[in-house]
Amino acid sequence: MSDETIIERESPAWQLPAIIVLGLIAVGGLWFGWNASSKLDATQASVATQLKSTQQSMQQDVSSLKDRLAQDEKANTDLQGDLTVVTKKLKITQGQLKNAREEAAKLNDETTQKLTALDTSVHTELATKATSDDVKTVDTKVGTVRTDLDSTKEDLKMARSEMGTLIARNHDEIDQLRRLGEREYVEFTVDGKNKPTKVGNVTVELKGVNEKNNRFTVVMTVEDKRFEKKNRALNEPVFFYTSGARFPEEMVINKAGKNMVSGYVSIPKANSQPQTTSTSGN
Repeated sequence: MSDETIIERESPAWQLPAIIVLGLIAVGGLWFGWNASSKLDATQASVATQLKSTQQSMQQDVSSLKDRLAQDEKANTDLQGDLTVVTKKLKITQGQLKNAREEAAKLNDETTQKLTALDTSVHTELATKATSDDVKTVDTKVGTVRTDLDSTKEDLKMARSEMGTLIARNHDEIDQLRRLGEREYVEFTVDGKNKPTKVGNVTVELKGVNEKNNRFTVVMTVEDKRFEKKNRALNEPVFFYTSGARFPEEMVINKAGKNMVSGYVSIPKANSQPQTTSTSGN
């Protein structure tokens, strides 16, 4: 038997590490691939979820828009219906207004005609009645009134002041003087001491009363000027002037009691020309 020579070849030392490295690379590639696949799936799921949410939101918006559109269409329809009704009513109102104006114009014409006829009738009747006898009757009545007035002046049993004015002693006589029409009469009462009372153009303030002797003391203020009238008698006129007056005004106290006086102030109607100064009389 021949000797066989067995030759064993040894593997290089770098082969095993290379295989290990390649294995690790393969495992790493698989892991990266699986990780990328997982991320892709997650991304796809997230995108799908967002897309679904967006679609739902869009559907809700579209639904809301449809509802609003339907409401607007209904409101528009109702508005058109109301407009039609109002238009019809307006036409009716305009027609009624036109008729009313025509009737008013007609009535106005008729009223004008009636007033014209009545005016003509009244003038004719007055012209017929206004005869000379009627005129004489009117003149007679006027003369009678004038005579009565003159008689009233004569019948007034009143004292006259130094200025020639009649002095009234009570309310009735004041009314008689008013009817003469020569002066204005303002009646007044001062109730209490030191209580200024405005009467016409003068302010009267009572200072004291002597009931036993029927006398009184007052302070008169005329245009910011004060005049004290002491121990004056009842029915004794006190004269005073105001700026621009031709004739004096007159104050008369008719009645005096405990802390009270009453009377009147008479103002002449003829005060028309200016007076340069204002003074106090009696």
